[in-house]
Amino acid sequence: MKPLAEFPREVRRRLRGILTDIDDTLTTGGRLLPRAYTALARLQAAGLLVIPVTGRPAGWCDHIARMWPVDAVVGENGAFWFRHDPEERRLVKRYVIGEAERAQRSARLEAIAARVLREVPGAAIASDQPYREADLAIDFREDVPPLSREAVARIVTVCESEGMTAKVSSIHVNAWFGGYDKLSTSRECLREAFGIDLDRERDCWVFVGDSPNDQPMFGFFPNAVGVANVREMADQMAHLPAYVTPSAGSEGFAEFADAMLG
Repeated sequence: MKPLAEFPREVRRRLRGILTDIDDTLTTGGRLLPRAYTALARLQAAGLLVIPVTGRPAGWCDHIARMWPVDAVVGENGAFWFRHDPEERRLVKRYVIGEAERAQRSARLEAIAARVLREVPGAAIASDQPYREADLAIDFREDVPPLSREAVARIVTVCESEGMTAKVSSIHVNAWFGGYDKLSTSRECLREAFGIDLDRERDCWVFVGDSPNDQPMFGFFPNAVGVANVREMADQMAHLPAYVTPSAGSEGFAEFADAMLG
């Protein structure tokens, strides 16, 4: 990973938009701090499309799409995208899996969650689980004492043995039924909402993130950026961002915005 200072000026000039993780990328210690929130607003005001791509739940994403200075949001690791249409003054929602199928799949989540809690002492159901519509989030360090890497790996193993896709973020293991991820739904969001072919325009976009569940994005975007705490889990990743900020979390995101707008 190269220092952010080496990010090419010619790439900055042709940027069309920013995709960004939220937890420990926009936030620090679970808080969205003023400088990072202001950075989002500055990037959008500069004419860039700004889209958080997160593992956080539908309930949160409804608020984010309506209230934050963003153009859309991809949530639950790609289960859906939401966008507030300012002209029609309504929230547009698009799900990868239909409502009936989501309801059928959710019936299995409670049993799988119970198994995880039996087999991995110290793990907990994430506090935002009641606001989720498609996935299961197991907390290993947000509201519980941090678990070991071995315990986190065991959570992943249990979920995968139940036929789920399981990805590790900086705070949760997120698990779901289906082959979608952050990248596949970001493609669909940009195509349907903005008429953008992301495969053709990947050089005009930057993804900013920090953890293993961001790997599809790190591997796809040649100009991906990690905030400094990406180094903490770098040995668990096959795909790393091309550049890294000097600082961690929200401060690192603010440094990124300064560099893109400077």
